[in-house]
Amino acid sequence: MAGHSKFKNIMHRKGRADSARSKLFSKLSREITVAAKAGLPDPAMNARLRLAVANAKAESMPKDNIDRAIKKASGADAETYDEIRYEGFGPGGVGVIVEVLTDNRNRTAANVRTIFAKNGGNMGETGSVSFMWDRVGRIVYDAKAGAEDKVMEAAIEAGADDVESDDEGHTIYTAYDQLFEVASALEASLGEAKSTATAWRPKARTPLEGQAVATLMKLLESLDDDDDVQNVYSGEDISDEELEKLG
Repeated sequence: MAGHSKFKNIMHRKGRADSARSKLFSKLSREITVAAKAGLPDPAMNARLRLAVANAKAESMPKDNIDRAIKKASGADAETYDEIRYEGFGPGGVGVIVEVLTDNRNRTAANVRTIFAKNGGNMGETGSVSFMWDRVGRIVYDAKAGAEDKVMEAAIEAGADDVESDDEGHTIYTAYDQLFEVASALEASLGEAKSTATAWRPKARTPLEGQAVATLMKLLESLDDDDDVQNVYSGEDISDEELEKLG
């Protein structure tokens, strides 16, 4: 699941949203199973599972799929997934963080390294990118949640740190350890969020233009398409003019 709003918007413009739905459900199911296995299989008693289920519902994932993913965690043949973070650089030196859930470390590492290499990037050591980023809470609302001023006011009152709004919606950032409190306060004033999760946010973004923009988008798309990849975060700064060139 792409972790940067511009990337997500571009994917929607390309019309990939519907075709990627089954892959999205697979990633959401895997997160639910891992969350349920890491704690109690009851969302009311397991904060991570509660978030995973809420995010699945926000994407209109059927209840049967959600229940099946929770039950899978307690099965005798339940798979064990490792949570791994890969870091690297895309075209123009743009920092990229990739979070995966995998049952085969060697396969996933090879796949991610190959995707970077084939798309103008290169894998880095752990910490080579993340030291320039912040671990934060991120709450996303559709544009219909309200005007920018309304959302900003609600976010300030809820104790959020920052808000980014565009035509697609609103992204609200919180301190990592304040995510649940802020999300609960926002739900009372704005309704249910589209997604609520911890995330990576770059302290500074890298300007990108020309052919490097298209190459980076291909890199991010290829990473997001890998079955083991759960989240992709990138630190590019692309002007609206450059985005329009992508169609």
